[in-house]
Amino acid sequence: MKSDSLLRVYFWTLSFLKPYKWKLILLILCGLVITGSQLVIPKLIQYFIDTILESQQTNPFLWLIGLVVMLVVLIITFSAIRNIAQRSLQEKASRDMQFSIYSHLRKLGFAYFEKHPVGESLALMNTEVASLQNLYRQLLPWMINNFIFSIISITLMVSISWKLSLILIPSLLLYYIFGPYLEKKASMYGKIMADDRVRFNQKVYESIASINDIRANAAEDWDLSHIKSRYKQLNKMMIKTYWFAFWRGTNRRMSYYIGGVAIIIVGSHLSLTGAMSTGAFVAFLLYYFQTMHILTSVVTTITEQRVLMDQAEKLYKFINIPSVVQEEEHTATIDKVPGNIVFQDVSFHYSDGPSVLSNFSLSINTGQKVALVGASGNGKSTILKLVGRFYDPTKGRILLDSQPIHKLSFRDLRENLGFVFQETYLFGASVRDNILFGKPDASEAEVVEAAKAAFAHDFILELPNGYDTLLGERGVKLSGGQKQRISIARMFIKNPPIILLDEATASLDTISEKEVQAALQRLMHGRTTITVAHRLSTIQHYDHIVLIEKGRVLESGNYDELIGQKGAFYHLSLGQKLEGA
Repeated sequence: MKSDSLLRVYFWTLSFLKPYKWKLILLILCGLVITGSQLVIPKLIQYFIDTILESQQTNPFLWLIGLVVMLVVLIITFSAIRNIAQRSLQEKASRDMQFSIYSHLRKLGFAYFEKHPVGESLALMNTEVASLQNLYRQLLPWMINNFIFSIISITLMVSISWKLSLILIPSLLLYYIFGPYLEKKASMYGKIMADDRVRFNQKVYESIASINDIRANAAEDWDLSHIKSRYKQLNKMMIKTYWFAFWRGTNRRMSYYIGGVAIIIVGSHLSLTGAMSTGAFVAFLLYYFQTMHILTSVVTTITEQRVLMDQAEKLYKFINIPSVVQEEEHTATIDKVPGNIVFQDVSFHYSDGPSVLSNFSLSINTGQKVALVGASGNGKSTILKLVGRFYDPTKGRILLDSQPIHKLSFRDLRENLGFVFQETYLFGASVRDNILFGKPDASEAEVVEAAKAAFAHDFILELPNGYDTLLGERGVKLSGGQKQRISIARMFIKNPPIILLDEATASLDTISEKEVQAALQRLMHGRTTITVAHRLSTIQHYDHIVLIEKGRVLESGNYDELIGQKGAFYHLSLGQKLEGA
């Protein structure tokens, strides 16, 4: 990463600390009090050796003991305060970052999720954010405290003996011969290990999510081999990371132990010749080991922050991905709409893809039932996505009761739309909560009425706990037809004026399809309905049928009119099931 890019990412990461700057200041102040107290102790030891031991006086000794106890209490007290401040700062800053990423994730919508797997998004929310917690909790406060500690400590060392202080220079040079290389290697492999952990977690998620397919196809060994392969790669990087981390620590200890031996030799000579007191020599030695540990730790801290910025860069790039669909700053106000929809010369193509719709025009009157038919890839489902503003047309516009939909807020638009997809998502909550998803503040009577309207009430009562039955993840305890009727109950309780059905019965068996169709007929009554159809038998009673080919309206009319024309729709009807649907 370039230095200017590194700084941008670093300052973006630190921006989440801004609302908690007083906690950060408190954290730093606590660190200063603790390090200041620690720096006083060697001077007290010097005073004890040089003054109290020689004078053999009791009172100064008692005062010294009392002062040491006070310092210990001070260190313990401020360590506790620092620990609380660290935890609060870490959790709140990382929480704000997670919420920021989650909010942006929601804004990206369909365009993002159709290109990126769920495991990748989970890795961003969990692994990367969790890694950055260390920056807020430890690395940044420590770097500031250690920098100040080093300056004060070196100053005290020079005040004791400038000659001995010169040994600090070759000790640091000895560390810098291999230190930065080992730090870089350990950090580099640490980053690779983090990436491998993300890929491993993605694979574990995919394995768990697809467990039914894996079992159905007796592919447990195949799946396990892939998991083992990912873990083997992760394990390999872990070994390399810890290997270089070991040598990084060994090099650090070796450098200041060698310097320590030199200080003991030179300091002993100075002490024996009277050039330095014994107490000053002991105090200097303590300062030296503290300072060398801190100075080498600063290098580690900077390197670790550099690696963290590589991980933070993923979040930074993600948070700067522009949303394909933007909500206008000033939107028109709308409540309930009659449901008149007009497509005016709408063209659309996905990013870097061929044209899906080309000058598509269609007018749908309030309460009309319109079916979209045609082979796959001709833009039928795309039309529903455009109505819901999951994407915007590349050309032309869509009007809802004479109001361009891009002028409406997402909330106002989508509250007036009711989607029923081919695959219904049910939450791992109770039946009641899943129905309430359509209208969270609905009463119990409304829930039951919606279930009855969707022909779901009877089978719900047969469940172990009725409306309180927990459905399990994705509603695994229900059949396909039962899931669809729960989703239709959601629409009844939501009561939108416009219904959008995307092949809602395509994956159901004949019996389930009849049950769901009966519920859909009741749902569509009096509402504007757009249906992406795959069976002609389900749309014979529709007011208008639109045959789409290559993104254009090829034929349109009611069922009898299109059959009478003996055109493309008639030929499709001979097979009953539409080609490619």
